[in-house]
This record gives sequence, structure tokens and C-alpha cells, in this order.
Amino acid sequence: MFLNNSSRFSGRARSGLLTGVLVTVLALSACSSDNSDNNSTTGGGAPVSSEAGAAVKVSIEPAQTTNVNPKTPIVVKAANGTITDVTVTNTTKGTKVNGTLSPDKTTWTSSDVLGYGAKYSIDAHAADAKGKTVEEQSTVSTLSPAKQANPNMIPAPSAVAQTGVGVGQPIVFQFTYAVKNKADVEKQLSVTSNPPQQGSWYWVDDKNVHYRPKTYWQPGTTITVSAKIYGVDFGNGVYGATDRTETYHVHDSWIAKADGNTEQMQIFHNGQMVKSMPISMGKDSTPTHLGAHVISDKQKDYTMDSCTYGVCQGDPNWYRSEEHWALRMSNDGEFVHENPNSVGSQGRSNVSHGCINLNADNAQWFFNNFGLGDVVEVSNSGGKQLPVWDLYGDWALSWDAWQKGSALS
Repeated sequence: MFLNNSSRFSGRARSGLLTGVLVTVLALSACSSDNSDNNSTTGGGAPVSSEAGAAVKVSIEPAQTTNVNPKTPIVVKAANGTITDVTVTNTTKGTKVNGTLSPDKTTWTSSDVLGYGAKYSIDAHAADAKGKTVEEQSTVSTLSPAKQANPNMIPAPSAVAQTGVGVGQPIVFQFTYAVKNKADVEKQLSVTSNPPQQGSWYWVDDKNVHYRPKTYWQPGTTITVSAKIYGVDFGNGVYGATDRTETYHVHDSWIAKADGNTEQMQIFHNGQMVKSMPISMGKDSTPTHLGAHVISDKQKDYTMDSCTYGVCQGDPNWYRSEEHWALRMSNDGEFVHENPNSVGSQGRSNVSHGCINLNADNAQWFFNNFGLGDVVEVSNSGGKQLPVWDLYGDWALSWDAWQKGSALS
């Protein structure tokens, strides 16, 4: 009778041991490598043992026995008979690979995902209608990547698990190594939104790929994001290290509209204006960028130092100050925050280094109501459009231009 092996392969770099016949997407995310030699014997030839006159024939796949992609399943087939037993063993660890037998008992398929740089021995037995048996053996060695790229996610799912994200939040995969084969990788990325909303990927550079919908997310949307990249060839010797699936939730819509002409910022909650506050934006020499900005961080107390983006001491535009109720809206130093020194200019003129300045009460109110993924739309600032590469400059592009950033367009 068929014996189902009870324990499965576990690689050195995995986050934990996984067991069972069925492998879920999250289980795949634990796949990684274990190091062993790549020596192999050739399988699929004459059977190791066969009773005289046995009609059953056994074949083992893959026929290629070296440098096999670990996502390739091991398949044993019986012709003119049925499979009675299959044992697949990681020869370094001594662990067994689980598999499933077809209802007609003619095909056995591994259900555990193999590891990188590992060697597996295969021992299969089958019998014909008269009970005469055949044994077939083979070995398979999987490829060993030069490097393995992890799919880091921005924002970190743990950071927004309780609060959710705003309607402007792009979903970002940041890979630890450059991606040459972008189309191959992008084919393995997916986003499912409920309710459904049209969206697309955009490669900002060789490591960062962003996903945004055509328009802002609908409040209350659930977003499921997957990267099934384990075993995917990134190019230049790099392979995907692990699969990953995460879920985000979109909270209420919070959008601030800051106008450099009126020096006012109007606050809209779920489409209704709930507050207006006087502001001071960037002065002529350091204007605030135009367009939709997305909040990426918030700190009650924050040291602002222009040297972090290249304007250091000795430059007339250098500054270093301790600020409060600070929400970052771009990576080049633009924040919404309290500034008591500019209160006299708020509602009258733009005097900042690019930030949106508020008085203490308004800054604290804004801090308490806005968070990651919420939107600040800047108009009439005298500045240039926020660049698409400036962390969340995603909304700077038209929908047609955004779609062209996909490797599959």
C-alpha cells in the first residue's frame, strides 16, 4: 500500500518548520535554502530491481537531475500498474518530502516545496495487476543561487495593523537585490482589492516597484498583496528568497488641500470639509513641491536637519531645529508640523524651508487625525511637481503614464 511520508524539508534560512501535505501561500513564504552538494546520479534508466515478467514501468521527473528549480515538483508515474510506495529524502538533513497519490494510484507528486542547494534521493515502488513489483531510484539536486532577494514591504504591515492606511497609500515591494528580469518578477506579484479597484505596478528603479489604484482607494477597502517569488530568476544570479502575502485595510478618507495663494489648508473627511487652518509653506527659494503628497511617517518630536538631504552647515539654506507634531510628506524634508516662529506669517506669506507650518493647536489636531497613507494636496506653491521617485510621488503621474511603468505594459 502507499505510504505517505510524515515530515517535510526545512531550509536553513526558513523562519520555522512547516509540516503537512498542503502548502499554503504563507507556508511557501518560509521556503529557503539548505546547503549541500550538487552531485547527482542519473535516474529514469533501468529499474534497480524488477520481478521477472513484471509489466509495470516506473518513470521519475524531472529528467534533468542537476540545477533543478526547487519549485519544480518531483513526479513519479507508473504505466501498466500502480504505485505502492514513494520515498523522497533530503540527503543532508535526512528529512522526508511529503507527496500526494492520484486516485488511480498511477501518479505521485511532491507537495512540499524543495529547498535551494539541496540533494534529494527518490525511491519508488510499483506493482502490476499480477502483483509483480518494480523499484526505481533517482536523485535530484536543486540550484544554488548566488544571492537571494527578499520582498520587503512598505509600509511595514505591522506598523499599520491597528490603524490601517489612508486612501493615498501606494503598496511597495522593496527587493534586497536589483531585479533584471522585471517582467518575470512582476508576473508573480498580485494585488486584490475588495471592493475591486483598477490598479497597476510601476518600477521606480531596479529594487522598488509600486502599486497604486487609478484613483485614491475607496475608504474601507481591504487590500491583499502577494509576491510568489520563491524560485523566480531575478537575473544576475539572484533568485527570490521567499513568498509573501499581506493584507492592508484602508481607513476613512482624510485629505488636506493646502493652497499657496490663500495660505489656508482645508481638511476633508470622507469628502466633507471639516476644518480650515492658516498655513505658511515654502518661501521662494525653497518652495513646497506641488501635487499630492502621502504621509509616510509621524513623530510627536522630531529633529529637522537639512543636512539629511544634502544642505549642510555652511550653506545659507542649512537649518537644524527641534519640531513638534511632525508628519512627513516627502523624503526631501517636507513635513506638516508646528512652527511657533512662523505663526505671524501663517495665513499671510510663505516663509518655510518647504514644510507646511501650523500653530500649536492646529498642528496637534492635524497630528491626531492624519496618519500613514493620508493625503496632502499642494497647489499654488511656486514649486515643482513632487517627483515620482520621492518615496510616494506616485500620484504625480497620469494614469496612462503610470501604466507605462509596468514591465508588462
